[in-house]
Amino acid sequence: MIEQLKSFPENVLAFLASGRVSKADYDSVLIPSVIGVLKSQNKVRLYYETAEDFVGIDPGAIWEDFRIGIEHLSRWERVAVVTDVKWIEQTVRLFGFLLPGAVRAFAASEADSAREWITASN
Repeated sequence: MIEQLKSFPENVLAFLASGRVSKADYDSVLIPSVIGVLKSQNKVRLYYETAEDFVGIDPGAIWEDFRIGIEHLSRWERVAVVTDVKWIEQTVRLFGFLLPGAVRAFAASEADSAREWITASN
């Protein structure tokens, strides 16, 4: 399941992933949110956190994540991924250089630092 977090500035999309994330979650929550913000913001920041009960992402959701990221590649200003899931952290560190903006992985214990970084003016 994906839940959009609302306590962020207009240029920051923030999501909390819990349990199992499906393609339907992307289709009903994440993608409409991204499209909506891109209509009003030239550059967008993404905060993505996995909850303690996060168990994985379905292949269809992984594809949607890749597709939406590539489709709007030049518009991602910063991406903060907050997780203790090692394969996600390693993927962010391995492929983060592909995005033109800054990308950082944070441990769950560093969520406050991630929120500060994603909302900082520079």
